[in-house]
Amino acid sequence: MGTQEQTFQILSQELLLVVAEELKLPFMQIARLAEQAELSGQKLNTALIESTADSALKLIDNYILGVRLSLSPERLGLENVSVSSVLYDTREELYSYAKNYGVDLDLNIAGKYGPVSANKKGLEAALVSLGAALIEALPAIGTCQLRLKLATHRSRYGIVAGVYADTKQVSLSALQAGRKLSISSRQPLVNLSHSSGAGIFVADSILKAMNLNLTVSRHDKWYGIATILPLSQQLQLIT
Repeated sequence: MGTQEQTFQILSQELLLVVAEELKLPFMQIARLAEQAELSGQKLNTALIESTADSALKLIDNYILGVRLSLSPERLGLENVSVSSVLYDTREELYSYAKNYGVDLDLNIAGKYGPVSANKKGLEAALVSLGAALIEALPAIGTCQLRLKLATHRSRYGIVAGVYADTKQVSLSALQAGRKLSISSRQPLVNLSHSSGAGIFVADSILKAMNLNLTVSRHDKWYGIATILPLSQQLQLIT
């Protein structure tokens, strides 16, 4: 077994541990809702249960997607992708989950840009995983509005797309520390999230499979976690 394959297996196993830790939360929530309904004799909140279960299933699906993309780069199928379209679809995917946490989810498209080169399914999965993790984190932070922005803007390196909040706790140091503590701690993003923050690490895995990076970003004085996407090569040739 080659060194690269061994490294991948270790990283996949480590990420699986983080995901497993994260999945405890939705199952506990569902169990508590059922228990409360039984004790009170009230009707189950099926909408909340459905949203919680959907979020857990998406996390599992996105973890599997990241592993498959890493194992088989040919699955990537890079294409010309509209970032605004991906952000719109991401908001639709996260809307009900954000509502359950009392978080407002805004869409902020700063200008019109040409297509980027990416795998649409992978990019959307990464942003959904990232968004879900920050939705869960906001109520626990307690020092900011319960509001997130799915936003994009241009930088000198490409088109930036990410999720932003009005708190400085979304920082590069928090992200770097979280990566180091992701296995040894149940709360690796200790200054940002009360959970394992698995969605952030799943997003990181998916983006790495596409040769992209997860980084801390600023957008209209808001702090966020984002990725920088290269402009489509076809567009670059035209321009």
